[in-house]
Amino acid sequence: MISKNSRIFITGHKGLVGSAVYNLLKKKKFKKLIIADRKKLNLLNTKKVYNFVKKNKINVIINCAAKVGGILANSNNPIDFLYENIQMQNNLLLAAREFKVNRFIFLGSSCIYPKESKTPITEDKLLTGKLEKTNEAYALAKISGIKLSEYLFYHNNLDVICLMPTNIYGLNDNYDKFSSHVIPGMITKFIEAKKNNRQNIELLGTGRPLREFLINEDLAEAIYLLVKSSKNKIMKASGKKFPIFNVGSGENISIKALSKIIKKYVNFEGEIFFNKKYPDGTMKKNLNSNKIKKLGWKPKINLKKGLSKIIKSKLI
Repeated sequence: MISKNSRIFITGHKGLVGSAVYNLLKKKKFKKLIIADRKKLNLLNTKKVYNFVKKNKINVIINCAAKVGGILANSNNPIDFLYENIQMQNNLLLAAREFKVNRFIFLGSSCIYPKESKTPITEDKLLTGKLEKTNEAYALAKISGIKLSEYLFYHNNLDVICLMPTNIYGLNDNYDKFSSHVIPGMITKFIEAKKNNRQNIELLGTGRPLREFLINEDLAEAIYLLVKSSKNKIMKASGKKFPIFNVGSGENISIKALSKIIKKYVNFEGEIFFNKKYPDGTMKKNLNSNKIKKLGWKPKINLKKGLSKIIKSKLI
């Protein structure tokens, strides 16, 4: 039974998702939140991960740690994206089995569904087609983590729940304009252009792809719900199958329309130029989140409100 006295290990607690989860659970009065930065615990080191889980008598692991990045970062560093993500998640999952952790929450991603999946995408579309080439290494790593989770769930009775979030944005993201995801990279470019009084800004691709975005605070609410829900309730919502839950906002927006909103909130007065030499990735991707809604979750912060909040914090 998970309670507010359970020892909950949140990996990646300084990152986009982990920080939101940590802040929310702290707000909800969970008393024993366990955290460790990279200096204290290298998740790539099997022995150190095992010792940490054992020594701290961990009851719940929420794995928010991952090597992530946008199209350019994935294309330039596929070996690191594949190896590091597999190694980290394997160490944590097998340590959870070894020391009988009560619950493990694993974060996948909407980007690992097949490129040509019919939208809105349901959870059963995983491994039914070809992956998007621009982030193949990351996708393969996350898929291997989901399959290992599934095997541990059925063969070792490990209580693992997998979440498939849509594109997440928010505070504590990576705002590097070269290695970040769409929203933080775009915000950084617009703010720099405004500060330097540039007449135009270059964005990669055609601007036509449609994307779904969710603020990290709403994803944290979904994770909190899965921490506190009973296994019976979770299994019922997942259709009595290995629990995989999509988590999306239900809103679609084109990259071009997104850029116009960010331009407005940053108050950039120049022109936007889309460099069509660069790949777009999948043209449309949004999720069917009906399963997790059965547990009572729904997004609270719409895209415009979320962007306004984030951009104001970056302009201060």
